[in-house]
Amino acid sequence: MEQIHEVASLRVRLAALRREGERIALVPTMGNLHEGHLALIDAARTLADRVVATIFVNPLQFGPGEDYAAYPRTLAADAKALSARGTDLLFAPPVLAMYPDGANLATIVSVSGLSRELCGAARPGHFDGVTTVVAKLFSLIGPDIAVFGRKDLQQLTLIKRMARDLSMPLEIRGVDTIRAPDGLALSSRNSYLSSEERSRAPLLAATLRRVADALADGSREFKTLETGAMDALMGAGFEPDYVSIRSSTDLAAPDTEADARDLVVLGAARLGKTRLIDNISPEPELP
Repeated sequence: MEQIHEVASLRVRLAALRREGERIALVPTMGNLHEGHLALIDAARTLADRVVATIFVNPLQFGPGEDYAAYPRTLAADAKALSARGTDLLFAPPVLAMYPDGANLATIVSVSGLSRELCGAARPGHFDGVTTVVAKLFSLIGPDIAVFGRKDLQQLTLIKRMARDLSMPLEIRGVDTIRAPDGLALSSRNSYLSSEERSRAPLLAATLRRVADALADGSREFKTLETGAMDALMGAGFEPDYVSIRSSTDLAAPDTEADARDLVVLGAARLGKTRLIDNISPEPELP
């Protein structure tokens, strides 16, 4: 696996791949990789001739008081894991390479509406930072396909909308969430959990699953289900930001007549100093 840190070298290498007619898949990450990230690499390898991974802890998507300085940086271990999984190229730029004029950019890529809801309401400006850095990576790498995890479903939905609105010539593919045996969605921030918090953390997924099961059984009392889930999380020691039932296609407010297959339940909650997010889709019985 090649490892590149500067933009000029990246462009030279990618130009050579394009001359060879290689189809390129991109997997953007912030590093501190786990099996969820590596599942994205596995998916990308089935979709393209070459897989490019990026590791960049993006300062634009961290707000004041968030964990930018403390976010785990494990480049050597990450590079070893990516190489073992068949990644062809790792782009791991320093901040100055991505933002040569500093992080106070004059140009920001912002997707209105949804980016201010759900996690966007709890983390103002977060998704503007995400879509800006992803747009930069798309511009630098020019992938044919980009692969993201469905655990960050709001992020995935916003990136799809950005690519569509700006006529970006690539496909965005989502990959299902990878979970621990007890149901907790894998996340780099799970390492912040104490042993006691880790034992409680799967209750977020379990709570969202109960809401999804109610939807699958035909309930459309959305507000009642959301409020009940919030109360259950607070009773278990979480500080929930939201539990929200949305349309699975665009995360808009759903129609009460919607088929359960067209719905998704999203939630975000703090447990100690760790902010957990997850989403669960109903699984109605087939007729």
